[in-house]
Amino acid sequence: MVIMDKACEGDDTWLLVLNLGIIPMVPPKANRMTSWEYDREVYKKRNEVERLFCRLKGFRRIFSRLHKLDVIFRFFIDFSLIVDRLISVDTP
Repeated sequence: MVIMDKACEGDDTWLLVLNLGIIPMVPPKANRMTSWEYDREVYKKRNEVERLFCRLKGFRRIFSRLHKLDVIFRFFIDFSLIVDRLISVDTP
């Protein structure tokens, strides 16, 4: 299953994803002539992932000059996720 944005719900993209054997999870645009069913709960997860990447980008300015090695980049991701989790636990 691939969760896509409404901007990617065109016929060409839809057929490409289906030909790859993947189930597209995207709501149809309001002006579509034919609509389809999709799992709304799964689509809501897309927003959570996008917000996580947005929060990770906030740490980029701290580590932007240091992640030239794979090990340092991995540390950056781990550190960012730990801090993000600690902040989200403290938030009411």
